Amino acid sequence: MSLITVIGRGHSGTRAISHTLYASGVYMGGTLNRSGDKVPPHKLYDACRVMAKHVRWKGGTEWDFDALHSMDIDAEFTELINDYLADVLNDRSEHRGWKLPETTLIYPWIVRMFPEIKYIHWVRDPRDSIIGGHKTDDLSDFGIEYERTDDVRRRRAISWKYQYELMKATPKPEHWMLVRFEDFVLQQERVLGSLERFLGFELGRIVVRPDSIGRWRTDEGDHMFDFFADAMEENGYEQA
Repeated sequence: MSLITVIGRGHSGTRAISHTLYASGVYMGGTLNRSGDKVPPHKLYDACRVMAKHVRWKGGTEWDFDALHSMDIDAEFTELINDYLADVLNDRSEHRGWKLPETTLIYPWIVRMFPEIKYIHWVRDPRDSIIGGHKTDDLSDFGIEYERTDDVRRRRAISWKYQYELMKATPKPEHWMLVRFEDFVLQQERVLGSLERFLGFELGRIVVRPDSIGRWRTDEGDHMFDFFADAMEENGYEQA
């Protein structure tokens, strides 16, 4: 049996891979919402707040995640995650998994709890990611310190930056694959072929919408921030 999870910020198109896995016979939890999230999410949200106590904000858009990789995992965190994932962990399906964007906020400890599972890292052009709102836009809701601002777009951008840096700071698990949302939409067959080799089984096909890419080009709000630059270069996104 295999266990799979998706790591990626909310509003990055993760519903596409969740729906793909579900269409492929992967058990994704007893109850899913329209975005393919495993719900109810509240125990995982509480786990996020437990782990956040051990992240040190250094000012600006910098955080120190070092303690997360060596300290003992809080027992409360373990209990909350096991409760949240109880239906997935106890299911006897050949392939099981879950998707909830807030899992990204606890990625370091998820990797330590489940080092053997398969992780799909999901990224999207940050300029598109921050156009729409998400539960994780205000990091303080999850106990994470950051430079507070009344600028909604900047708040979303800081959240994007935090989650990207947290993903980068986490030692890669043994089974790990990076997927860009844009590639999944525009080159679906090629990407699905790579995912099938990674996961070890055939995947179903879902309808994708090319018009979901590059929405920032017609967006009239702020969508580009200087602290996006390095991440965009690392992931092959051209800067205007």
